[in-house]
Amino acid sequence: MNLRCAFCQTPYTLGRTEKLIALQQMETEKLSHYDAHCPRCRKATPVERQKMEVTFPNWRDALHELEQQAEAVADAPQGTPASAPKPESVSAPKAESKPKPASSKTHKRSHTHKEK
Repeated sequence: MNLRCAFCQTPYTLGRTEKLIALQQMETEKLSHYDAHCPRCRKATPVERQKMEVTFPNWRDALHELEQQAEAVADAPQGTPASAPKPESVSAPKAESKPKPASSKTHKRSHTHKEK
């Protein structure tokens, strides 16, 4: 969802997960709008609930699927590959960059101004 800050006019977007969280919060707290905070000035821009529901029509189904996925991950035994953390790739250590030695030639400005 594309928004523009009401104060500093900076354009920004709300992602799918942020919209889902906002709709869930508005549902549980019986709110009519969501305060979307600008990433630049951090002030809140109100977004109406109806506008959020238009941009994410099946949000209740998406929320239900997300809850099922979270339960499946929480219920899975620790030894299964699905819940195991991915191993970090081991890379060769990077060579440290050495500063360049100072040049023997130094730049001097010539003061050859012609006087009138």
